[in-house]
Amino acid sequence: MLANKKFFITGGAGFIGSHTAAKIIENNRIVVYDNLSRNALKNFNIENHPNLEIVHGDILDFEHLKKHIPRDVDFVLHMAAIAGVDNVIKNPARTMEINMIGTFNILKAIKELELINRIEKFVNFSTSEVFGINAFRVEEKSTTNLQPVGEGRWTYAVSKLAAEHLTYSYFKQFGLKTVTVRPFNIYGPGQVGEGAIHHFVVRAVKNEPLMIHGEGDQIRSWCYIDDMVKGILLCIEKESASGETFNIGNPKGTITILSLAEKIIQLSNSSSEIIHVPCPYVDVELRIPSINKAKEKLGFIPEVDLNEGLKRTINWYRRKI
Repeated sequence: MLANKKFFITGGAGFIGSHTAAKIIENNRIVVYDNLSRNALKNFNIENHPNLEIVHGDILDFEHLKKHIPRDVDFVLHMAAIAGVDNVIKNPARTMEINMIGTFNILKAIKELELINRIEKFVNFSTSEVFGINAFRVEEKSTTNLQPVGEGRWTYAVSKLAAEHLTYSYFKQFGLKTVTVRPFNIYGPGQVGEGAIHHFVVRAVKNEPLMIHGEGDQIRSWCYIDDMVKGILLCIEKESASGETFNIGNPKGTITILSLAEKIIQLSNSSSEIIHVPCPYVDVELRIPSINKAKEKLGFIPEVDLNEGLKRTINWYRRKI
């Protein structure tokens, strides 16, 4: 059990960051550094918690970022990023800047503040997108696939992969205890953005049509947010995680997008219809992780199955809406 520690979380007001903060806030102090473009912290009623400090800031503002990193910090979770396929395609230059330069800024600030030997763990958040269009039971050492230049979607993947290399370089060259996590399709209550489950559940609760790109035969493995947070905390707590990269996901939550939409309609007793629309971008056809490394080194085992996770998510949005 983590207690009496100080966390600095960039992008901590986002979906994963807010769930993580809510999980640890009672026994630890947290500084969230975020531009608040997506504020999911409000879903947890912890914005005025005495253990939480929220700093409104841009990860690209190096001096402001450096100024607000606590000198007594124990753990740094670097989650600040451009997220969502539509957002990435609309803002490819900013995506590259935030994901690459933002990571450079936080690491450089830690080094200049001489915190490398103090920080117990620096956790960098990457993405399963680094595996490209077809990713079947991919392992951490599986070949990453950058895809052709010119497809806006892949600016996200290449910028995250560059951040992975930079993070590992700080471990190898300077001794910073780093971990990189690659989340695989995380979902749950309070999700912000353009995720399929978020879209389907919100519309199903309102009995509105569910839009599916193409035939809906794309395959994904869905991981409930509580299991994601558990994986993060294991990365923090396990000394053996230093210098490693981990897939965090749930292969048992594998389903086609069409079947997922049908399942959400059934579980929510919705009268929504399914409408197939053209996909405006290159889509990922197959994404299933291998989590054997996380099981062996961290003891990570996802516990929430897809039906249970969807029920929790549907119930939360029904109350919210």
